Amino acid sequence: MDSDGTRDARGTHANPVPRPAGPQDTGAAPTEASAVPTGASAAPGGTFAVPPRPTAPPTVPPLPDGAAFLGWLRTPRPEAAPGVWRFGYRARPTEEPEAIPARQLLSGALIAFLVGWLLWSLLWNGYLGGWWVVPLELFTPDSWRHSDDAVGNAVLWYGYYALIALAIALVVGRLGRWGEVWRRYGPPAWNPATPAAERPPAPEQDPAEFVYLRQAGAHEAADRLAGEARGGLMRDVDHARIARAWQGVQSGRHGMAAFCAAVVKDGAAACLHPSGERDLPARHARHDLVTGQVRLGTTADDPRNPYHYRGTGLALGPDLLGTSLLAVGPAGSGKTGSLVRPLAESLCLHALAGRASVVVVGAAGAGLGPADAYDVVVRIAHPESVYDLDLYGGTTDPDEAAAILAEALVGDLADPHPGSDSRRSTTVLAQLLGPFRAVHGRFPSVPELRQLLDGAAGPLAALRKGLSVTGHESLLRELDARERQMGHPGDVGAVLADRIALLDRPAFAGFFDTSGQTRPFSLKALDHPVRVRIDLPERGHADASRILARLVLAQFTASVTVRDDRSLFACLLLDDATGVVTPEAVRGIQRLRSANAGVALTLRTLDDVPRPLRGPLLGAAGCRMAFAGLTPWDGQDFAEVWGKEWTETRDVTDRQIIAETPAGKALHVVRRVITGKAPTARAVTVRQVERERWSASELAHGVPAGHAVLSLTTVKGEHAPPLLVDLRSGGRA
Repeated sequence: MDSDGTRDARGTHANPVPRPAGPQDTGAAPTEASAVPTGASAAPGGTFAVPPRPTAPPTVPPLPDGAAFLGWLRTPRPEAAPGVWRFGYRARPTEEPEAIPARQLLSGALIAFLVGWLLWSLLWNGYLGGWWVVPLELFTPDSWRHSDDAVGNAVLWYGYYALIALAIALVVGRLGRWGEVWRRYGPPAWNPATPAAERPPAPEQDPAEFVYLRQAGAHEAADRLAGEARGGLMRDVDHARIARAWQGVQSGRHGMAAFCAAVVKDGAAACLHPSGERDLPARHARHDLVTGQVRLGTTADDPRNPYHYRGTGLALGPDLLGTSLLAVGPAGSGKTGSLVRPLAESLCLHALAGRASVVVVGAAGAGLGPADAYDVVVRIAHPESVYDLDLYGGTTDPDEAAAILAEALVGDLADPHPGSDSRRSTTVLAQLLGPFRAVHGRFPSVPELRQLLDGAAGPLAALRKGLSVTGHESLLRELDARERQMGHPGDVGAVLADRIALLDRPAFAGFFDTSGQTRPFSLKALDHPVRVRIDLPERGHADASRILARLVLAQFTASVTVRDDRSLFACLLLDDATGVVTPEAVRGIQRLRSANAGVALTLRTLDDVPRPLRGPLLGAAGCRMAFAGLTPWDGQDFAEVWGKEWTETRDVTDRQIIAETPAGKALHVVRRVITGKAPTARAVTVRQVERERWSASELAHGVPAGHAVLSLTTVKGEHAPPLLVDLRSGGRA
């Protein structure tokens, strides 16, 4: 145990994040962000020493000026449909207004003008009589109309004429839609008006005044934060982190006095993340930490998209990632750069704000962000890696460790049909892990486990002798059962030995150590806001990489579902989940929504998933994304899961008109000469039919490059239909 009561890097919830100097020693409130346990390194004599403190402050982007921060904070963020970028969003009508063709609009306006001109000409020249001046004669005195004042008479009569002309213009203008012509082709269309500057909100509604603190009586803390916000000393991460710390005060996990004291002393730098960082070294996407969203692109102005989505920003946040996400697209379609990288960046910002913990898994060099953006970088098979990966997930229970390891080693070999499991593999591993831990006080390393699974006489005899000395009779029976099964045909121990041999290679010699000589990272640390990147060895070790990816996914689903504090969002981003989807993995993903956790998986094709698991996987993921270049057979699976909808179709039929009179026939001859076509009458039939939202052919051939089709589901159950999204716009406004 460390001095702060947490376990070290070899404990059950290790988190090797060094505690920085300064912020944690200033009496800051113990928020979720400051609750991350520190890492420890082995010191002589078996004790554990805290790693050295940083010698320089972290490198962060420059602070924005106060006006820019206040403008960002005061920008309205109205409630919107799932996936809409809410920052500065202006709601659109649900239904698309009727669009009048330009030719019809201009001709109607011209005809209305001619009709109005004709009516005024007929009135002015007396062809329609003098009834239209009767109201003037009835409601004005005779002395006004017959006075000797020529100027007064002219003003009276011509004013009345102008009033009548204006009434005619209003009527014909409304009939001819002159207002629509003005908006579409007039000066408003030449120079779009810039939105008027909004008035500053009232002090009791101004978010920059930290009203929630003032209402709780923390006026001094609110004044300090408001002053730093106006002075440009606060970032969006600071604002989110302090709001998160205040949630801990409201829930009773932390004391209000300690929180207020830390804020008054440190201002916007209070309640820092244990890394001491207040921002990422660089940002490539556009983020809004008030709503928790990251902008991925723009919803295309396409008839297949609902009208109120067209042209709006498309963003994701924890409320959507909490239902998990599955993205499928060929290599080069933008899965990593357009999806995984922005999501990783967003979740790292959330972690700095104390809101989330994130694990990003991908091949080395995949472009998942710089190492400076993470607290822990596990570079498996790289000799310079500072951190190791705990093969057993930080657990001390042999049965739990056996279940996780069996899923990683042979989970892809289990029968993918519903109801199947890998209990035989779990039992075999438990028969060895339990006795070994009882004798040695730890789990076996990779070479030791391989020898035990191979049935080597020396290690098994030594293990039996150790159990006899310590008096573990029940574990001796487990070992006896394992030795009896080794000689039987169909023993899964041989398969497990072959799979564990993939990790017993020279490249992995310094990894998966269980003797306490390295700094293993365990996913048990995800009950703290930690940022983790795991680089898998892709070149030359593809099978081992798939085993490690399954191991991380199994440890993630096992760890996050047993957390005590589920207010912290946990997310696993797995770039290229080929060979990772197993029956147990699908069941684990289905349990994540209730644990405030989610996963994001990317695949090149659904063929990388066994056929019986494709439907359950698409059903377990609340958000589904199909990139451009999808194959038709992959598109068929998406088309089935997205279902059908009722649409209105119009069938137009042209019927030739037969003239019966000589005049009609002559007219038809003239019309045929002018148009070159026979006179026809058009019949329109309107029907309601049920059609696929997106067909397999449209997904395969109708999605432009740089686009994707995305359906969304929130943790509250709100749905968004499949949307065509332009990912090339990225984080632009």
